[in-house]
Amino acid sequence: MAEQKIGFAVLGCGHIGKRHAQMILNHPEAELIALSDVASPDGLDIDHLNVPFYSSFEEMLAKEENIEVVCICTPNGLHSDQAILALEAEKHVVCEKPMGLTKSRCEEVIYKSLQRNKRVFCVMQNRYSPPSVWLKEMMESGRLGDIYMVQVDCYWNRDARYYKAGGWKGTPDLDGGTLFTQFSHFIDLMYWVFGDIEHIQGKFRDFNHEELTAFEDSGFVSFDFVNGGMGAINYSTAVYDKNFESSMTIIAENGTVKVGGQYMNEVIYCHVKDYEMPELPEGAPPNDYGAYKGSAANHHFIIENVVETLKERGTATTNALEGLKVVEIIQRIYEVRDEQEKSSKKK
Repeated sequence: MAEQKIGFAVLGCGHIGKRHAQMILNHPEAELIALSDVASPDGLDIDHLNVPFYSSFEEMLAKEENIEVVCICTPNGLHSDQAILALEAEKHVVCEKPMGLTKSRCEEVIYKSLQRNKRVFCVMQNRYSPPSVWLKEMMESGRLGDIYMVQVDCYWNRDARYYKAGGWKGTPDLDGGTLFTQFSHFIDLMYWVFGDIEHIQGKFRDFNHEELTAFEDSGFVSFDFVNGGMGAINYSTAVYDKNFESSMTIIAENGTVKVGGQYMNEVIYCHVKDYEMPELPEGAPPNDYGAYKGSAANHHFIIENVVETLKERGTATTNALEGLKVVEIIQRIYEVRDEQEKSSKKK
């Protein structure tokens, strides 16, 4: 007798939702049960997926008894409420980043998951990129010695081709900010490898998005690592025409490393004491959205990890507490930004 497949539903049928659906269809131990979106299915290009479609998330949860896991691929500001709805319906949750726009909303999701004894998987797919895995191993082995400095640089283009009039992107309640939507994957990588941060300072500007977004497009952020060393994140979506780079430079006791490329997808420099750089496996290409590109297309690893975890053959690679931590770090950075805005208005 064939082993039971795990039933998935996808909420939100945009670019990322369709990628989730395809990865579910590609997995031999997963089954796509249903799709849901508030938009009409006619314009979503989902006919080929050939599963029931629901305009109401609640109706889908009520009618489709074989759903075990809900993949939440909707605008950022909806994630926490929808995760709680799914958990209340006794479903596991796979949540695209971020899990919520505040630490307190993430805590509500975690509380509900514990109450219902269901799992929450957070999508931080850049952890699966070969340079990320290699860097994590370098840190855990102690080969780098003490960490002196870490600098994360994220310079992307997000212009009117991305921020469509009347859409959710660029709004405070549904988008939440540049660090949430564009760069949380890289903050997650930094946290995953080097740990928590403190003593945050920053400078923020909106250079060319005043007509497109309700928040900054660029920032310089500096801080100390709780585990030792100092760090910085420099970011912008004001780059002309196309993405430039996402990189992480590490200055350490025993060497210097830079992971870079447009999507932190290659090791640019490695000079470490008594160490020869190995040849890494080829990574996935970036998510391609036509006019713009995103982070690495590693969603097949996410679905694989969910299946392995629920079948008790593995553990979650990014659990709910780690998803909360990334939100909490961004929230603390934005508290510095908001305090500066208040101070400047008083002058």
